[in-house]
This record gives sequence, C-alpha cells and structure tokens, in this order.
Amino acid sequence: MDALLIMVFSFAGYLIMYKIYGRFIGKKVFKLNDDNKTPAVEFEDGIDFVPTKKEVIFGHHFTSIAGTGPIVGPAIAIIWGWVPALLWVFLGSIIMGAVHDFGSLVISLRNQGKSISEYTAKYISGRTKLFFFFIVFLELWIVVSIFGLVMAIIFDMFPGSVFPIWIQIPIAMFLGYMIYQKGANLTKWSAIAVITMYLTIILGAYMPLKMPAVMGLSPVAVWSVILLIYAFFASVLPVTKLLQPRDYMNAHQLIIAMVLMILGVLFASIGGNLQIVAPAVNPNPAEAPPLWPFLFITIACGAISGFHALVSSGTSSKQIRRESDSIFVGYGSMLVEGSLATLVIIAVSAGIGLGLVENGEHFTGVQAWTHHYASWAAAKGLGSKVAAFVTGAANLLSAIGIPGKVGAIIMGVFVASFAGTTLDSATRIQRYILTEMFPKTFKNRYVSTATVIGLAVVLIFATGSNGKGALLLWPLFGAVNQTLAAMALIIVTVYLRMNHKWGWILSAIPAVFMLVISFWAIVLNHLKFGDSNNILLQSINFVIILSVVWIAVEGFLKFISVKPEESIEETAPHSV
Repeated sequence: MDALLIMVFSFAGYLIMYKIYGRFIGKKVFKLNDDNKTPAVEFEDGIDFVPTKKEVIFGHHFTSIAGTGPIVGPAIAIIWGWVPALLWVFLGSIIMGAVHDFGSLVISLRNQGKSISEYTAKYISGRTKLFFFFIVFLELWIVVSIFGLVMAIIFDMFPGSVFPIWIQIPIAMFLGYMIYQKGANLTKWSAIAVITMYLTIILGAYMPLKMPAVMGLSPVAVWSVILLIYAFFASVLPVTKLLQPRDYMNAHQLIIAMVLMILGVLFASIGGNLQIVAPAVNPNPAEAPPLWPFLFITIACGAISGFHALVSSGTSSKQIRRESDSIFVGYGSMLVEGSLATLVIIAVSAGIGLGLVENGEHFTGVQAWTHHYASWAAAKGLGSKVAAFVTGAANLLSAIGIPGKVGAIIMGVFVASFAGTTLDSATRIQRYILTEMFPKTFKNRYVSTATVIGLAVVLIFATGSNGKGALLLWPLFGAVNQTLAAMALIIVTVYLRMNHKWGWILSAIPAVFMLVISFWAIVLNHLKFGDSNNILLQSINFVIILSVVWIAVEGFLKFISVKPEESIEETAPHSV
C-alpha cells in the first residue's frame, strides 16, 4: 500500500498548494490584472500571437515543457533511492519550479511576449543579455538536436509507436480545421480526435513499422532527418494549424495515460501485488556521481527546469489572452508535471517489480529492480531509462486488464508524443530567439527556422552517419539547463524587487539554491572533462562558468541597487 499512499498524499498536496500558494502568488505578489492587454491580444497576427482559451494553452504549455524530462529524469535518479527523488519532485515543483515557470510567463506577458534572454537587458543589463543569449542558444541547440534523436531511438525501440505518432499530425490538423475554420464544438471534436488516436495505437501494436538503413545512414539517423524536416514545417505553420490542436490532443493523452496508471496503482495495491522494491535511500550506487548535487541536476522536469522559462516566455506568452489565465497555465502545469514525475517514480520503484524481462530472463520483486539498476552505467542510457518506465507502467496497466503488448505501445506513444511537442516548440522558440537577437538577419521566419534546423543537422551528424552527434554535447545539458533555471529565477527576483516590497523573497531563496547546485555541478563536470582530456566540452564549459559568474554578480549588484516598491509596475504599454 506504500505506493498508493505516496500517490494519494502527493496528489492532494499538489492540489492544495495550487489552490493556496499558486493563487496567493498570482493575486498578492504579481497582482495579475485582466485589464492589462496581453501580447496575444495586442500583437495578434494569426501565426505566433494568437489569443487562445486557457485550456488549449495549458495543453500546449504542459506538453512542451514536459517532453521526456519528467520520465527519464526520475527513471535514472531512482538509483539514489525513491525518498530523495520523491522529496525533490514534490518540494521542488511547488516551491521552485512553479514559481520559476509562472514568474517567467508573467514577466514576458508584461514585456510584449519577448523571451527571457531579451528582457534580461531591461532588468539587469545589456552585457548580461549577451551571456544569457549564449546559455539559451546552447540549451536550445542541444534540445532540438537531442529530441530528434530521442524520438528516433523510441521509434527504433518501439516500432509499434511509429504509425500512431505520425497519424497524429493529420488528426490534429483536422481538429484545428474543425475548431478554427468551422467553429465546431471543442469538447466534442477533441473527444473524437483522441478516440481516433487511441484506435491508431491499437493498430500500431499489431503493425509495427521498422525503419531500415538508407544510403549508409543508420535507422536512427534516417528518423532524425525526417523528424527535423517535420520540425521545420511545424515551426513555420501558424500555431492554430498544428501546434495548438496537436498539443491539446496530447494533453488529453496525458490525462488518459495518468488515469490508467492511477487505476493501475489502485488495483495492483488492492490486490496486494504492488510493493516498492527500490531502496528508500541509496547514497552510493555503483559508478554513480554523488547524490549532491547531481540528484537535482538529473531530475529537472518534474521539479524545476530552465527550459520551462523558454517555453513560458517563448510560445505560451504569445497565446495567453488574459493575465489571470497564467496561474492555470504557468503554475498549474508545473504541478501536473510533478504529478506525472510522481507516477514515474512509482512505476520504476514499484511497477518494475511486477515483472521484468531482459535477455530472455524473467525477474520480479527486488531482484527485478536490482538487475536493472545494478550500476550507473547499466541504468543511465536513454534506452534503459525509457525501458524502465515503459516496463513499470505497462505492468501497472496490466493490473486493469490491458495486455502488456498494448500497454507498452500506449506508453511508448505517450513518451514519443511528448518528445515531439518539445522538438517543434524548441525549434519555434529558437527561431524567436534568433529573430530577437538579430532582427535584420532573421526577420523571415523561413530563413530563421532553416538556420535552426541546419545547425541541428550539423550537430547530429558530427560523429558520422549514425546520427548520434548530439550526444557530444549532451554531458553539458543537465547542468546548463539548471543553470538557466537559476538565471531565470534571478531575473524574476530582480523584477519583484523592483515592483514588490517583499515578494522577491519567494523567488530569491530558490534562485540561490539553484545557483549553488548548478554551479557546483558545472565545476565537477569541468574537472571530469579535464580528466578525460575532452577539450571541446572543457572549452564550452569554461564559457558557461564565466557566464554564470557574470550573470550572478550583475544580478546581485542590480538587486541591491534598486528599492522595493509596494505594487507591481503599471505595464503602461499594454494597458487597455
């Protein structure tokens, strides 16, 4: 019953904190005002700036910030024990992640929908903006490249997911056509779209599509190229054509997948079959880096992730039609992501114990967990992380009568769908960043998007025809991502210091914590890169260290130079 109690108390905690803490920050600290005209309304263009219902934006925002993050992070961090993983997810998402996401979204709403790197110049300095741009550009370059690779690997691992994933695109576009062109009922046609999508999942389970090698390119490389071509078109299309309806569908897919897992936990617990088989605390697993600081780097999405600030200030702020909607979108979606991460922890700490088959051998109970998490090297690979979750989740679904084969495809499609939303959202956000930084060169969205895709292609083929070149920079990603979270919180803190007498404290404490943790991890990584004589990573990491120090110092100097005010700025340029 431990797994069931964890689920019930965690979910209750998320709901209570949304009702109390989230609304408190929105009303008392940021003083949200629906009389303020949002960028979506002021700059509506039918392409990027589109005022939209908060339920639809929630679907886009959540699926974009989540990706595979709240799945793969907890699925590897469980190696340090389920207690530290659960505590970080629960407390991190409420106190840090939700404040970070929500704050980044509100500031963007009050700055013409500009990205966080762009409004850094306003709240700190123009010099800081350049360093911030470097961190953001590096992060998005890795994200666009790696998530194409993630989906390619999932397609290769779970060929039954290929058909459902690709058929989602015409289904989503038809949904968008019915809603925006024909004025059809959103609830009715969303239900039809989701039912159709799940029928394709069942078909996919029995008609897997395996990609062969093509012209010397590995199957993973071929998929990566196809996915980047898709990302180009998804990024330049108006958000109402594909991005919004597809993400809205995926939000329904999330709800269904989570409900199925919740029922699985309930039925398996009642049947007495579900027990936590992972250790509560495992501070020194074989070959693993130290729990401090790397637990907080490994679990990003699900607790706090710098990438979320890019989504908040990139795509989502351009679609919010009222300031008050930002609580539901910014704060609420982070807590839902925390809920998903909690279910993932249950799947890989308890669900995996219901049965694991590897290399023809069958394991159950503690033996199953111990076999899969025998060492850091055994558990850290992408395939291993995804497999742990899919196996554990499919086992939970089997408790409610869903065949293991179908359950595995449902979860495989679930993971790949979220990776896809992150891929094209990151491509679109990178386009925004380039346009803001170099408006004359990248004013044309086709040119800027082609540049983003071209850079991703260069990276994925940096190691040859296997298409796994993005892994060259992947060791940088975790620390860079959490560094970005710390920097975003610094901006939020300075903003609140300027506009509120005491509200800055709510972001300052998380900012200091994340700055210490991320800088600690960056320094340890730098020593590691030096020991392995990796000049490339060491050089890039040195610039990251310099950027962090510069932004932290300038942020602190700006913080102490301004006087706190009693109320939020008037946001005159955007007032009705």
